[in-house]
Amino acid sequence: MTSAYSRRDFMKITGVLGAAAGLSTVVTACAKPAQNGGAGAPAADPSAKKADGTITAAISYELGTNGYDPMSTTAALTVAANWHTLEGLTEMDPATGKTYAALASELPKATGTTAVVKLRDGAKFHDGTPVTADDVVFSFERVLDKANKSLYASFIPFVTKVTAKDEKTIEFTLAHETGVFADRLAVVKIVPKKAVQADAAKFAALPVGSGPYKMTDNGGTSKTIQFERFDDYNGPRPALAKKMTWQIIPDASTRTNAIQSKTVQAIDSVPYLSVDQLKAVSTVEAVQGFGLLFAMFNCAPNSKFNDVKNRQGFMYALDMDKIIQTGMLGQATAATSFLHKEHPKYKQAKNVYTFKPERARELFAETGLKELRLLCTDHDWVKKCTPLIEQSLTAAGLKVEFIEKKSSDVYNTIDGKPEAYDVVIAPGDPSVFGSDPDLLMRWWYAGDTWTDSRMHWKGSDSYAEVQQLLDEALKATDSATQDAKWAETFDKLSEYIPLYPLFHRKSTTAWDKSTLIDFKPISLTGLSFQNVATTK
Repeated sequence: MTSAYSRRDFMKITGVLGAAAGLSTVVTACAKPAQNGGAGAPAADPSAKKADGTITAAISYELGTNGYDPMSTTAALTVAANWHTLEGLTEMDPATGKTYAALASELPKATGTTAVVKLRDGAKFHDGTPVTADDVVFSFERVLDKANKSLYASFIPFVTKVTAKDEKTIEFTLAHETGVFADRLAVVKIVPKKAVQADAAKFAALPVGSGPYKMTDNGGTSKTIQFERFDDYNGPRPALAKKMTWQIIPDASTRTNAIQSKTVQAIDSVPYLSVDQLKAVSTVEAVQGFGLLFAMFNCAPNSKFNDVKNRQGFMYALDMDKIIQTGMLGQATAATSFLHKEHPKYKQAKNVYTFKPERARELFAETGLKELRLLCTDHDWVKKCTPLIEQSLTAAGLKVEFIEKKSSDVYNTIDGKPEAYDVVIAPGDPSVFGSDPDLLMRWWYAGDTWTDSRMHWKGSDSYAEVQQLLDEALKATDSATQDAKWAETFDKLSEYIPLYPLFHRKSTTAWDKSTLIDFKPISLTGLSFQNVATTK
């Protein structure tokens, strides 16, 4: 498909979706061109960094409904903010994916089924209180408590007990050996027990952490998140600017205008039509990652998509080349497995769903499927794809009831309500928590929130089969056995598809390299300003 065809179809689609989404290039063209900072401009001189400077950015995602509490929030914006304000015993570098010791004094290691972790000396929370082993135990226990329904519990199924040995020493008891112990500690952020117990709602609204930045405005009213450097931070990633300001700008045209007019120094989720235009005034880079658009099916016993033939027919009906070329302007790769091809553990799945409309019609004829309710999120780049998905399904002979809502509203609509939908189309990126295949799969296919409350897949034979494979891989003590089990799981997921990626997309970031020092674009959802300084 030629680029001219893609652009023409893209503009037709955005015209249908509305002026705000479709006129981004017109609006941004009105911005006064900047005189510096373009791709050809010199990079900022590191010696010019200002210790009292302010980093400014615009973020495309909106606030989640659960606030910033790291036990419950999974929203892209709040997770990215928490990278800067909270710490785990270990942390994952958003740019490199490598795990490093954060609140732990050194990178922890498990010996058999026991691991002892010591806290770094002098670590404090933003309220001035010291970080203690009791805070660590409290943070893990609240995640593991089934009553709290934390999605993060599914990432650490091997942790059976966490004990404070003294004020600075914690002992972990594990159900079995695992090679991912240090990596997985990063998913649990350490919070002050006293502050959370005193007022959990207040904590969720304005979290108290031990990270390099302290949040001073949560953006709930102002639509601008404000951070200040935490001067008592003594960890490995100190804040290199005095302040940060993140504007919450979901609208693509407004966000693009912000970077073009130099109102901000960086934006995430650059509209694909604006990439060439923004290269004249900023540095733009697209990084392929795991982040994806997925289809989630209602697998409840009496639902239409309890029948796997309907799920498979849905996948075969999609003209994915057109969706990617027209909706994403080529900035994505069709799924050929659960993982993207660039992942070191990638293996092509047994079932690859290419465009086979005839096969889709055959499957729908066998089951008698004639109509479905398609519930879609409304993030800007998703809105470019969902009308094309609807077109593919209609061309395959289905009557489609198309519903579009904000992400938070989508999940509020369906959680615990098997009668509420047939198929959900939404973005997802658990690689913000870690990159190993087990973690990425457990995000959707292990915890009750997704498998039970949302896709209603839990309790089926295929669910049990996948759980067994996940557990066998996690317990494997050699990489060859583990890799083989993961590959087998990819095959099973491609067969059962209770939820499955449609494509893995590139994350496109624009930034002003003449004022930001050592900024790196990431493949994850969001922006990271770890180890980043500014000349402004």
